Amino acid sequence: MDEQGERPAEKAEGGGVDDEEFRRQIEEQLKKLRVEDVLLQTVVTLVNLTGRRLTVDEEKDVSQARMGIEAVRALLPLCPQDQLGPVKDALSQLQMIYAREVQQPTPGGEPPKEGGEEPAQGQEEAERAKARSKLWTPPGT
Repeated sequence: MDEQGERPAEKAEGGGVDDEEFRRQIEEQLKKLRVEDVLLQTVVTLVNLTGRRLTVDEEKDVSQARMGIEAVRALLPLCPQDQLGPVKDALSQLQMIYAREVQQPTPGGEPPKEGGEEPAQGQEEAERAKARSKLWTPPGT
């Protein structure tokens, strides 16, 4: 190693960071990181992923979208409340899109299926009626 802490091979390859320096940098970042920041970033990631599962044709999956919506709703109370305005707006939009997707028949005339399972006929009708009557909200709220 030279006086700057670099290994000769790393220096020759354009300068890199050795393992010890890398660990030190990670430790410094972890000291500054707050759980609230990770929660908020996780919620934003879930919102974005859920949006894709509802709007990108080749990625559509209403079952995954429903799970994403439920996860965001569960995590919202744990996030910094002063930063949630845009997230709540996005969540409302996702819920409206989800309700439309559940109501909308597929090209074969059937509503989209969740999770690839064929629901019982009576259950299917009840779910359609529920979707028509109001926005979907997770159980227990």
